[in-house]
Amino acid sequence: MPKLHPTLTAQLSLSDGRVFDLPVYQSNLGYDAISVENLQKEGLLTYDQGLTSTALCESSITYIDGDEGILLHRGYPIDELAYHKSYLDVCYLLLEGELPTEEQLAEFKKQICQHYMVNEQFTRMFHGFRRDSHPMAMMCAATSALAAFYNDILDSKEKEDRDHIAIRLLAKMPTLAAMCYKYSIGRPFMYPQNHLSYAGNFLYMMFATPCELYVVNPVLERAMDRIFTLHADHEQNASTSAVRGVASSGPNPFACIAAGIASLWGPAHGGANEACIKMLQEIGTVDRIPEFIARAKDKNDPFRLMGFGHRVYKNYDPRAKVMRETCHEVLQELGVNTPLLEVAMELEKIALSDPYFVERKLYPNVDFYSGIILQAIGIPTSMFTVIFALSRTVGWIANWKEMYEESLKIVRPRQIYIGHTERHIQP
Repeated sequence: MPKLHPTLTAQLSLSDGRVFDLPVYQSNLGYDAISVENLQKEGLLTYDQGLTSTALCESSITYIDGDEGILLHRGYPIDELAYHKSYLDVCYLLLEGELPTEEQLAEFKKQICQHYMVNEQFTRMFHGFRRDSHPMAMMCAATSALAAFYNDILDSKEKEDRDHIAIRLLAKMPTLAAMCYKYSIGRPFMYPQNHLSYAGNFLYMMFATPCELYVVNPVLERAMDRIFTLHADHEQNASTSAVRGVASSGPNPFACIAAGIASLWGPAHGGANEACIKMLQEIGTVDRIPEFIARAKDKNDPFRLMGFGHRVYKNYDPRAKVMRETCHEVLQELGVNTPLLEVAMELEKIALSDPYFVERKLYPNVDFYSGIILQAIGIPTSMFTVIFALSRTVGWIANWKEMYEESLKIVRPRQIYIGHTERHIQP
């Protein structure tokens, strides 16, 4: 990846007369960035809570323009990828920088299939969890535990070994995710099926039993593949930043991905689609919607409509359009008609037509639709964030690999100290 070079200079003038020249780096798309790295030498720090105006890295993986509703992976719009390419195509793109040829994709799939299975000792590890453990707790622990099985390449700096780790993680995440679900409901683990697609294999491991033949529904398979694709990467969000932050100190990659899973678990991040379903359950029936719409418009009421609007997108979330079409395809295929889904569909109509929502651009987002799809397929809400983690793993790995292509610099934020000044213990 080409290194940035300053193209302009910004000048910072303080009221005490001090003046500093700061280099400006130009982005290929989006904001330019003022470098403030040398201000520390002058006794100054920058203050940016949440780091929403701070660039912590250079990256060529994903670009977002929230105002225009644009999401690009290596330059390709997300909707084109979701409609015309599979999740494994997108994985290859994020990891290697270009879409695969037919031969490259076939070889990539072959490598993934060879690593679907996990060591049999993992079954015994799962039995150490309580049956009512949250699947995300098990997923986080199981991902970290993978490090115990790959001691030979954990500390390798070779690109070939990093590529092997990427393949293993991509292959084993759906297996671990399905094991989390099966263990939580007390059913036997199902071995992966190499002849199935990535999404089809996941559905098989989730819903098949040893008692009868399970045939993957192609509509649900396509929907799951799109869910994976639409969640594959999303620039420097909280979990990706967590992966990069942990990776900066040089630990094994499985620990880095486990850190991403832990960050994703938060309701303000990966737990949003689960929170959306819980909101729909709280509303309960269509006739109660006006009451909750009124509450959502009341600034003094703590109730908030989940699944509407987005922290980054001030326009229509480009992923939501694809997810909306997919949602309706799934509901039509399954013929599902429950009070929960009736509430969801009515809320969607209101959000797309009510001036209050339209003016504030509070459109249904990707979490709103993905939650409905997963609910309709029969996946419990406790598994929603696990599936998000499974999908996002490739983005985390791509960022991890990108960091190693550069010289690692440990992340060390500073603070504004507001505690006691120096004081002493009195005799």
